[in-house]
Formats: sequence, structure tokens, C-alpha cells
Amino acid sequence: MRVFVTGATGFIGSAVVRELLDAGHTVTGLARSDASAEALTAAGLGVHRGSLDDLGSLRSGAAAADGVCHLAFIHDFSDFAANCATDLRAIETIGEALAGTDRPFVVTSGTPGLGDGRVATEEDHVDPGSFSAIRQPSEIAAIALAERGVRSSVIRLPRSVHGIGDQGFVPQLIAVAREKGLSAYVGDGSARWPAVHRLDAARLYRWALESAPAGAQYHAVGDEALPLREIAEVIARRLDVPTGSVAPEQAVDHFGFLGLVASLDCPASSTVTRKQTGWEPVEVGLIADLETGHYFGEA
Repeated sequence: MRVFVTGATGFIGSAVVRELLDAGHTVTGLARSDASAEALTAAGLGVHRGSLDDLGSLRSGAAAADGVCHLAFIHDFSDFAANCATDLRAIETIGEALAGTDRPFVVTSGTPGLGDGRVATEEDHVDPGSFSAIRQPSEIAAIALAERGVRSSVIRLPRSVHGIGDQGFVPQLIAVAREKGLSAYVGDGSARWPAVHRLDAARLYRWALESAPAGAQYHAVGDEALPLREIAEVIARRLDVPTGSVAPEQAVDHFGFLGLVASLDCPASSTVTRKQTGWEPVEVGLIADLETGHYFGEA
């Protein structure tokens, strides 16, 4: 297939692109800057200039493709609502270009906010009162495209997508531990994080593009429920700093914005996804990945 990918140069998107290329697909990536265009060219991809808020570029990129993988998102939590609105408009625009074609459209969402102290499944929906609910309209819009002749599917990513080059929450935990001289967890550290290796997630994206039925929802989850305390203890040992508890009411003071995330107990299951797709994670889990040392600048 000729596949149009948004977020193709990102941490997860670049892994998805490699997976698609290795499977014989032709990939064109959305490029907002000259640097992104050069990176896409170096990786063997076609270049489509534009951005998430350039709806014309999204429309033409999707129209020229046999399928679309949407991984781009503006990760600026200081204006999260506006960025979610941009994401929704992008999905609606790409969906309009694909309507009536039965072409695949794989959209990225997340598992945070699905469960409140219980293991979330593929059938769950975001709690309307949670912070993550503001992104739910994008997921709803993507699934609704199945009624308009688009083979749309949603892949929910867990809190931590890990691997070499990770710039997400785990590196932030490490940075705070370095700065404060303490690898902390919130409360008793029992808040559970789901996680997946980026290469395992990439394989699920390819499967969804090639085979997912319209309206499907999948969880790209390897580790379903890692206690934050266990993650903090590995970080402490690697940095040779103590580990300790931070009271929930002090979490934001200690971690910054990450304090909101670190306080949430949101484990997630991928049992249904594995049964329906045959997908199985084969890469190392988060704890083993931390133990390899690359998160700490070790060879």
C-alpha cells in the first residue's frame, strides 16, 4: 500500500514507518519543517509538506494514499485542550478524504483515564470526569468513520511507550530523580502503569493497517500493571540515590505536571487485542529495558 503517516519522524512513528517499509509498503510522511523533510528522505520515505493545522495538506495527503496512520500529536500540556481540538480536526479532515473508499485509517489514542483503580479493557471508555476525557472526541470521531465507508481503527497506547530514544514520562521521572536526589513515588507507590515497547507497538499498527475491521479498538499493552514504586526503585539503584514516598498532595510540587500522571492508578489489559489479532509483545518489558542502561546514558 501507499501509506500516509503523520508523526512519521517521532519516537513511535519512526518505528511504525520502519515496520511498514520492511513489510513492503511505500510510505509518505507529513513534514512541517525542512529538518523533518530531510529526516524522512534519509529514512527512504516520500515527503508531504504540511502540518496538523494545515487541513488542506492533510486532505491531499490522505486522498493520495491507500491508507493512513495518524500518530502526530502536539505534546504541549500547557495548552492541552487546544491540541486535542487540533487532533480532532485532523482526524475529521482525513476521514472526509477517505469517506466511501473502504481504505484503512489507524488513529492513535491512549489508555490513561479508562480505569479508576481497575484494569481497563478495550471495551472501556474514558471517564468523563478524568483529565483524559478531553481527548475522547478524537477517538469517537475515528470510530464513527466506520459508518462512512472508512476502515477506521483506534490503537490505544499505554502511559509508557519505551525503548531507545524515549522522551516520555519515564525519562521525566529520571530527570526529576537526578535533580532532587530522590527517586520518588506517590503515596505507597502502588499506582500501576501499563507499558509497551515501541517496536511491539509498531507491529500492531501495521497489523491494524493491513487487517483491522472497521470500528475496531486495540490496546498496545505489554506490561499491564507495573507499580510506580517498582519503576522508582530501578531508577534509584541506577542513579545511586535513595527512593522514597511523596504525599499525594505534594506530588505536583515534587514532579511538576508529571505529578498528576504519577498519582493515577490506570492499569490496562491487552487480552482482547491479543485474542483478536494474534499480536504478542516480544520485546523486553519496561523494567528490563531500564536495566539495559540506555535510559541512564550507559552503553
